[in-house]
Amino acid sequence: MARHDARNFHERSKMIGLLCLTASILLQYGASGQRVKVEPEVLSYPGQTVNLRCAFTDATGIQLTMVTWIYEPKEGERINIAVFHPNFQPNYPDSPMKGRVSFTPSPPNLSSPSIQISDVRMTDEGKYICEYATYPSGNEQGITYLVMLAKPQNSASIVTVEAGTKPVVVARCESADGRPAAQISWVTTANGNATTVSKLGTDNTVTVSSEYRMVPTAADNGKDISCVVTHRTQVKPESFPLKLAVQYAPQVTIVGYDNNWYLGRTNVVLTCQATGNPVPLSVQWKTMSGELPTTVLITGNELKVLKVDDTVNTTFVCEVTNRIGTGRDQVTAMVRGNRLPEKGPATGSIIGGIIGVILLLAVIGTAIAMYRKHRNNKLSGEGPPKHKPPPPKKKIYNAANGELNTSHAPVTEVRPLQNQNFSTQSAEPVTDLDAYHDEEDYDENAREHYYSAAPSGWDDPGNSEVPPPYMRTDSDPHEYYQGPNVNRGDSFVSPAMFV
Repeated sequence: MARHDARNFHERSKMIGLLCLTASILLQYGASGQRVKVEPEVLSYPGQTVNLRCAFTDATGIQLTMVTWIYEPKEGERINIAVFHPNFQPNYPDSPMKGRVSFTPSPPNLSSPSIQISDVRMTDEGKYICEYATYPSGNEQGITYLVMLAKPQNSASIVTVEAGTKPVVVARCESADGRPAAQISWVTTANGNATTVSKLGTDNTVTVSSEYRMVPTAADNGKDISCVVTHRTQVKPESFPLKLAVQYAPQVTIVGYDNNWYLGRTNVVLTCQATGNPVPLSVQWKTMSGELPTTVLITGNELKVLKVDDTVNTTFVCEVTNRIGTGRDQVTAMVRGNRLPEKGPATGSIIGGIIGVILLLAVIGTAIAMYRKHRNNKLSGEGPPKHKPPPPKKKIYNAANGELNTSHAPVTEVRPLQNQNFSTQSAEPVTDLDAYHDEEDYDENAREHYYSAAPSGWDDPGNSEVPPPYMRTDSDPHEYYQGPNVNRGDSFVSPAMFV
């Protein structure tokens, strides 16, 4: 166990030492690299004056001896373009920049030896190195990339082609004399591919050309296609909207024949419709059998049959020609003896739809009526009672002592007699009406029952367990209608006379 721990401790110590060594090397390199301060990238256009700055930020403990500016093109060897030593005058060796490069300010300062290049050219693009000779650290440097910009001249054009079966160039787009190279893309619904090439121009500029290739068809004529050029000098991509130009022979269609040419029909018309690129120049009508019938009148692309007879029982042909070729279509007319019945509209579906709408309206109307009736009943207080009312009291006159006695025997409801004619021959007054029959409320279909006021042992007239003492039927004759039986001591009522 102790040996294992000792081995792990030894390995960890070696790892920590390696990390410390790496960190010290990186710190030393970083410290030395950061002391020479330059701009990573400088942009310029041809003909301008560009400043390339350089400074030594911290010279503590270091002796600055000399500074040298070095130009390194993308292709080629390094060239010294400016040298400065405190004990000597600035020197500008032979280079493509001689006469256009100088230290600034003048006389130069060793701690800040910036340079400027006037009338910059596209060939001046590349890497510029500000290198210090120091003691005791040695040489330290900073690198600036000079990027030359040139706004390109962009253009696009359509190539007119004929419909075919092989891929051809249908559009071109070019970005000329730009720096850096532009990017070209295509936007279209046509089915094709683009090929792009770059060519180095004079003064280190680049010309980018792109071609769009496809197999052209008549359906592609007039389709939208756009060339989009993107470049660093442009605020936004430049777009060139175009339309494909595909030439094709006329495509012809004859319309107007309804398969109902019958003898005696007049003024039927056939129309020759044609599309083509370029526009068709001529339209010619003829028949497969030879000459046109005498009853036919030609007006441009229309053929009118003034009167249908056996001579128009033939095949009509329409030929349309343009610079690319000729297109044709034909229709065979069949003359009938009688007229075909006209096709009516789909009445079945219409009737079905109407019935469905009527049923839907009926359901909605019924629901609304029921709701309104329920609401009116609720507002007027109609409807079944919420509690059972007490039975009415019966008043009986006692002739012996001349008093009225009240009886709690259940009786039927006494309703006012309306629209009834009764006999008035009886001289005795009616003191009580135990039961009566109201014909106005009588419903022959429902056969509603009326019961006497005699106690029967049940309160609910709808309960059929105990039969009522009397039930009137339509077969009962009026002359044999008898009034209810009452005691002579109580009261009696004369029978009703029905008129």
